This record gives sequence, C-alpha cells and structure tokens, in this order.
Amino acid sequence: MKPPAFQYHDPKTLAEAVGLLSTLDNAKLLAGGQSLMPMLNMRFVLPDHVIDLNRVEGLSGIKESGGALEIGAMTRQRDLEFSDLVKAKCPLLHLAIMHIGHRQTRNRGTIGGSLCHLDPAAELVSVAMAHDATVTVAGPNGTREIAFADFPAGYLTPAIELNEIVTTIRIPLWPAGHKAAFIEFARRHGDFAIVSAAALLQIDNGKIARASLTVGGVAVAPVRAAEVENAITGQAPSSELFAKACESCRSFEAMADIHASAEYRQHLAAVLSRRALEKAAGLADNAPWNRAH
Repeated sequence: MKPPAFQYHDPKTLAEAVGLLSTLDNAKLLAGGQSLMPMLNMRFVLPDHVIDLNRVEGLSGIKESGGALEIGAMTRQRDLEFSDLVKAKCPLLHLAIMHIGHRQTRNRGTIGGSLCHLDPAAELVSVAMAHDATVTVAGPNGTREIAFADFPAGYLTPAIELNEIVTTIRIPLWPAGHKAAFIEFARRHGDFAIVSAAALLQIDNGKIARASLTVGGVAVAPVRAAEVENAITGQAPSSELFAKACESCRSFEAMADIHASAEYRQHLAAVLSRRALEKAAGLADNAPWNRAH
C-alpha cells in the first residue's frame, strides 16, 4: 500500500504551523502518524498537504502546575509510560498507557494525536474524559480552552476548527492516595478495545467520597457513567453495590459493527465497569481481566 501524492511541509514554530494550516486547502497534521499513516496508505484520507509537527518547538513535555498535569500535545506515549511524575500523580494515565498498542507504536504515538483522532475505544481518550481534562488549541485568533467533555463533536471528530492545532492537555489531579483502575476487553493485546472501563475512587473513612467512571468503545465517544458515580458516592465500597449500580450501563446507546453487537457492548459496559470499580477499591481477585463474564 502506498499513500496518495501530497505536498510535505516541515514548520519549526507553532505560528508557522498555524499559518500553513490556515492558508493551505485540504491539509492534514502529522503528529506521531500512528493513525494518519495507515489511513493514508489505505486511502481513507486524501490530503493535498501534510504538515509535520515533529520539529515544532515547545509542543512536548510533562509538568505539574496548579494541581494538574500539563502535557504537551506532541509528548510521546512512551515518555508518559516512563514518567515518574505521571506514575505518582496520575496512576490512571499510567495504567491506560500499558494497553496502548505495542512499544513501537508508543515510541511514536503522541497524546495530542490520539485525542484528535478521537477513536472512541482509544485509551487516552477515556483517561481525558475520566479526569475532566481540558484541551488548549491554537489558531490564527490565538488560543482557547475546550473542556474534554465538549471535545468530541462526533465519531472521530474533535470540536476544533480546521485551522486550529492542539497544543496542551491539562489533566486535573485527584488527591494523593486515590485509587485507579483501567481494564479493557480486546480480541488480542494491543488491539483497540471493544469496550474499556476507567475508574477513579477517593475513599475516606470507609466511604466513597468521590467517584469517576468512564466507559470507552460503546458509543461514538467515551461515556461518563454519571448514574453509577452518583449511586456509589457516599456508600461503602462492595461488590454488591458496584454490581447493582453498574447495571445502568446496559442502557447506554451503543454502536454495532463487525466486532460486536450493540447488546454485547452494553453487556460488556456493565461487566467491565463493575470489575474496574472492584479493582480500584481493592476488592478484585486475581482472575484474568480480559474475560467478559
């Protein structure tokens, strides 16, 4: 397979990249290329111009600021995987990274590229939703912030303008000592999940003080299970509580494709949500987590 012919651009500054994106017709941005290159080769996208962001200064890095992690959009997934700051402050992100593809894809793949591709089963997309992340984008009129809850505009479609570039992802941090779990059901390790579940729990004095539960792969974008979060907050964690609360996930509007029916995805949503909460609360046994029953 070969990509279609296109003109290649190699900007060195963000202003130059925004200028190219604003003036060129039918242009695509190249970040890590782990989604774009296969789509080019299979002729799913046919751009006239490809703008490479890999030599643009200031778009990568990880730092803690104001109670949040600030991550440059061009930060490699492999850098996130080995970041002591990420592991200590944002364990859900660390856990999710381990499910992404393989070492070779994580070496090149970027957090910004994954969020902009917006595959509903992608791990980093679920983490951003679970943590109420904020995305900063730059365009010809300056920068603006988008709450990640508002970021998905549709299937594989982020809510950014055609002349805007994602520059930073801000992930608010939970208090020290919070619990996290990320599990997914996939046909084989490294594949996109058919369904995934990301859980965050803050447990104080034996009761759930705060909860976040996100289900990926079911709908056109990851879904925050607000009904489950409300049902378990203020309660003592137990398998019975989680099983009852997670039954509401069966009512999610679900996609159907060659991999799974809508009904099976709804079933997985309930099962994996319960398991993720149990794992986060320390109630899980040592059974394999890639079994859907």
